[in-house]
Amino acid sequence: MSNTIIDTNFNFPKQKSVYKGKVREVYNINDNQLVMVATDRLSAFDVVMPKGIPYKGQILNQIATQMMKDTEDLVPNWLVATPDPNVAVGHLCEPFKVEMVIRGYMSGHAAREYKAGKRMLCGVEMPDGMQENDPFPEPIITPATKAEMGDHDEDISREDILKRGIVSEADYEILEDYTKKLFQRGTEIAAKRGLILVDTKYEFGKTKDGQIVLIDEIHTPDSSRYFYADGYEERQSRGEAQKQLSKEFVRQWLISNGFQGLEGQSVPYMSDDYIETVSERYIELYENITGHTFVKADVSDIQKRIETNVLNYLETS
Repeated sequence: MSNTIIDTNFNFPKQKSVYKGKVREVYNINDNQLVMVATDRLSAFDVVMPKGIPYKGQILNQIATQMMKDTEDLVPNWLVATPDPNVAVGHLCEPFKVEMVIRGYMSGHAAREYKAGKRMLCGVEMPDGMQENDPFPEPIITPATKAEMGDHDEDISREDILKRGIVSEADYEILEDYTKKLFQRGTEIAAKRGLILVDTKYEFGKTKDGQIVLIDEIHTPDSSRYFYADGYEERQSRGEAQKQLSKEFVRQWLISNGFQGLEGQSVPYMSDDYIETVSERYIELYENITGHTFVKADVSDIQKRIETNVLNYLETS
C-alpha cells in the first residue's frame, strides 16, 4: 500500500499557492492556470480515510478527462491538458461556493432523508409513496454548500442560495441549465455502457473573462452513483438492493462498522486486504464507466513521476 499518493508538496515554477481539498490538491501557477493533482485519498461522509486507495487518483482523473471531452460541446470546461495520469491542468477560475447536485433517483442521501420521514430536500418536494431507488418523476436539483477539508457539505435550497447572495440569480440560472444538460448527456453515455446514472454533482467556476465553466471532476464514482441497467426493474419490483457502481459500497461498509462521520465516531480499521478490494472495485468502475481497459501507471515513485511530467509540461506550454 506504500505506492499511493496521499499528500503532495510540490514547488513548481511561478507557483503562487496551493489548495488542498478532500481528494485533490490544486496548485496556482502565476495566477493564470491551475495544476490539479488527484491523490489516492478516499473521502466518505466528508471524512478523509486514513489510508489511500491504489490507482484511485489516476482513475478519477482519467474518467473526468474523458467525460469533460464528451460534454465540451454542451458546456465549456476549465481543462487544457493532462500531462500525467493523476494530473489535470486548466484555466484559473473563481469557484462558485455551491455544488450542483442532481438526482434522477431516490437513493443515497435522499433515500436516508426520505426514510427519516422528510419529504422536502433543498426546497424540492419528494412525492409520497416512493421506495428507495425509484426514479423521480423528473430529475431534481438539490444543491450543497462546499465544505473545507474535514467539514460537512450542507444541503441548501435555491431560495437560500439567492437570499444569502452566494450566487446571483442570473448566474444560478446558468448553473441550473448546465446541470440539467450535463446530467442528460451523462445519462445517455451511461445507457450506452448498460448503466443508469442515478445522481451526481457538478462544480462550476468563472474564468478571468467572466465565463462560467465546468470545473473539478465529472461523472466519476466519487461524484456520481450508477446502477447496472440489467436487472434494475426486477430488483426494484422485488424490493432488493440495486447493483451499484459508486463508492456507496464504501459508505455501506462504514455504516455497517458503526461510522457515518458523526461526532464521537471513529473511522473503523481498514486492513490491507480490504484496501485492495476497494482498489479493485475502482478499477471495475473505471472499465464499466469508460468502456476502456484500465492501464496501471508506473507507481514506483509517483511523486517523482508527477513532478517530472508537470515540469516538462510547464516548460513547453
